[in-house]
Amino acid sequence: MYQKILVVEDQEIINIGLQSELKKLDIETVDHVKYCDDANLKIQKAIKDKVPYDILITDLSFEKDHREQYLTSGLELVAKLREKKINIPVIVYSVEDNSEVVRRLVHTYNVNAYVCKGRDGTRELVRALHNIFNGQEIYLSSKVMNARQNTMDSNIDDYDIQLLQKLSEGFSQKEISHYFKEAKITPSGLSSVEKRLSKLKDIFRANNPVQLIAIAKDAGFI
Repeated sequence: MYQKILVVEDQEIINIGLQSELKKLDIETVDHVKYCDDANLKIQKAIKDKVPYDILITDLSFEKDHREQYLTSGLELVAKLREKKINIPVIVYSVEDNSEVVRRLVHTYNVNAYVCKGRDGTRELVRALHNIFNGQEIYLSSKVMNARQNTMDSNIDDYDIQLLQKLSEGFSQKEISHYFKEAKITPSGLSSVEKRLSKLKDIFRANNPVQLIAIAKDAGFI
């Protein structure tokens, strides 16, 4: 089993549960941080000191507080590591069960496992650790098993990303329609914008535009 693990989790009660389960595996070192920036620095320093971490376990979303953060999500952390060619195995441990988010993490950033938090979350996490250590296939919780598909069933395209970007900038649907007309982006009609936003909410399982933007940002689309 792995002997040096880094856990990135800002909820203390969840971290306590993780620490308890990991201790049962006789892992020599389990370090814990609450910020993705700190995780990024610790991983890079460990590599520089020639004592790298064997695996990273990270949450996906983190609460904002008084501290200014450069990397604000688990996805941003993994993306930064991959950008620097750091191929540390990664388990994402999150309450989010959106398949589009999982698919992006698996196929774009080579995440090794995605475990959904819940009643059996910590036990699933242990199974994921064993799977990865033994060189088995990607481990996904049952809630997100359809993320194994390599293509996006929802067909998120450049049009959708531009639409989401404008929505995140505070544009109303009417203003987005006007912007698309000026930029010669089609379809630009208000009814088309409204229909596509409604479809995007279904795809991302968002109840309102605010939640849609938050999920799209977590997934790295905007």
